[in-house]
Amino acid sequence: MSTSPNSMPHLDTDLPDAESIMAACSTVRAVFTQLQEEIGRTIVGQRRVVDETLVSLFAGGHVLLEGVPGLGKTLLVRTLSETLSLDFSRIQFTPDLMPADIMGTSILAEDETRRHRDFIFRPGPIFSQLVLADEINRATPKSQSALLEAMQEGTVSSGGETMPLPRPFFVMATQNPIEQEGTYPLPEAQLDRFLLKIHVPTPTREETGTILKRTTGTVVDAPRPTMDAAFILAAQQLVRKLAIASHVRDYVVRIILATHPGRGAGPAEIDRWISVGASPRGAQAIIIASKVVALMAGRYAASMADARLVAHACLRHRIIPSYEARAEGVEADMIISRILDHVPAGDGSEVGA
Repeated sequence: MSTSPNSMPHLDTDLPDAESIMAACSTVRAVFTQLQEEIGRTIVGQRRVVDETLVSLFAGGHVLLEGVPGLGKTLLVRTLSETLSLDFSRIQFTPDLMPADIMGTSILAEDETRRHRDFIFRPGPIFSQLVLADEINRATPKSQSALLEAMQEGTVSSGGETMPLPRPFFVMATQNPIEQEGTYPLPEAQLDRFLLKIHVPTPTREETGTILKRTTGTVVDAPRPTMDAAFILAAQQLVRKLAIASHVRDYVVRIILATHPGRGAGPAEIDRWISVGASPRGAQAIIIASKVVALMAGRYAASMADARLVAHACLRHRIIPSYEARAEGVEADMIISRILDHVPAGDGSEVGA
């Protein structure tokens, strides 16, 4: 690992041979481990949540964190911004939030030197590298949809002009469970823009005790910057260079097909449990996230085990359980587990794919 003048790690993007790629992967793994340690100085427990968030960061995707208030979702995002040295902004989603409050607006301004008035664009908080969309499902659908273009295209359109957002561009949204008062469920089109949906669990007894010790005293152990934007962009490019065998890719395809009712590719219950299955974007999410998992495990090709490991986070927001499934208390994670048990790790000839 080489170090730049500002003490940040440097990652070369010119990788002419396998040895260079292996060396670069080792650098990313080392920084990934350091990043985990720095976040752990502030965040108690929640190792799975932290790891999945970092997988999404290195995969170049956005994250949706779901959990009841008070579990540290917002703290995780703030901590991540401190360790990444990225421009950070927070958008507090409320019922009266307007799209212009997110994207920005054009205002009439006067140029005193030329005595001329013209419209100029005032960028909103979306023009940051790391954006916290806090309690996103408390805003109305009109404001929620304002994020669609930004999350998918990395641009914002206003007044007939399309403006690029800074890179890297990483949206971390938090939402409360939809059963809570005053929430607006995110539309399927917006949910599909998130690479992963991560459930934030309630801390254990020991973790709660540690949280109280850290947050009610006078000593605050702040995390230190670990990487910068240039390193993140280079790491995201490196991840895409990793290999995935054709049989692993086909395995992911068969998992996606198994989420579609009426195709005969999944277990018999799928026809009753799922209204709408996952799109090809779900397969893309599994593959790119699998590559990150493989890299962090010291391997240079994604495996079926990697795909199974990330499948729940990649698909739980991309399949729509039927009314019958909800009536039976069958949740998305249960459906995904049933599909993974059903889809064989072979060539797909065993099912009607």
